[in-house]
Amino acid sequence: MTMPPPPNQPPHNPYGGPVPPPQQPGPYGAAPQGFAPPGHPQQAYPQHGVPPQYPAGPGPGPGGWGQPPMGPPPKKKLSAGAIVAIVVGSLVVVGGIGYGVKAGLDGVTGPFPAATHKLVVPQTVLGGEFTLVSDLSDTQGKEIEDTPDFTVKDATAAVGQYSGKDESVLVLSGLYGQIKSPGSTRSSILRGAATDKGSTLVVKPKDFTPAGYGVTVSCQVTTSKDGLATTTLPMCAWGDENTAAAIALVGVGEATADPKDIDLADLAEKTAKIRAEIRKPIG
Repeated sequence: MTMPPPPNQPPHNPYGGPVPPPQQPGPYGAAPQGFAPPGHPQQAYPQHGVPPQYPAGPGPGPGGWGQPPMGPPPKKKLSAGAIVAIVVGSLVVVGGIGYGVKAGLDGVTGPFPAATHKLVVPQTVLGGEFTLVSDLSDTQGKEIEDTPDFTVKDATAAVGQYSGKDESVLVLSGLYGQIKSPGSTRSSILRGAATDKGSTLVVKPKDFTPAGYGVTVSCQVTTSKDGLATTTLPMCAWGDENTAAAIALVGVGEATADPKDIDLADLAEKTAKIRAEIRKPIG
């Protein structure tokens, strides 16, 4: 016959040892903290089904106290298609810039220069490095021709989109005719691109005179934001008595680079070389 336990003695624990005192149930009917089945090590189970956290490192810094080491998020790599859309959208519609409209009128007097040169849109530029994808002179180029500018006579557009072997994109957007104020026209091209919707001027225009080409080239860097992505867009422009154009040359690396790291002197030299390739005598 089993005898009841003496007064003031804890009840018998069939698993050995004294029976722990009863604990209050947790909120919402959850098991009390510190509960574990017999024969298992006790472990505090957090409430509401959240798994326990364990230290993963020696201290509270990155990677410590339950969090895996985390580096900075990787930069988004823009595809060639995305670069094309951004560059073409920013530069092909350069007709809206006006090429000296209003700004070029002040102080501009005298006759128009003779028409001696024109621009062409060849199949390749920069010695074959870039191949023509689309000649847009008769489509988007009409915006250039239809923009009133009293400093330019008989303006004809020359607009082309080119692609390189390394997924880089080159866009030519220009005109030819009789230009009274080439310097003002060159400045107006860049100013219009910098004030285009969504664009921010980051590196102000700088003038370069590439050796052996006899022309001043102005270059700048803008950024364009689309959602969370920000694209770097370097471009250069020239203007002479017959031709004026902007050149944007952007690769995947340049599109995500710090604008201040862009080598504008190199781009200016390439722009002067392109001018020499596409500027042809009339007749």
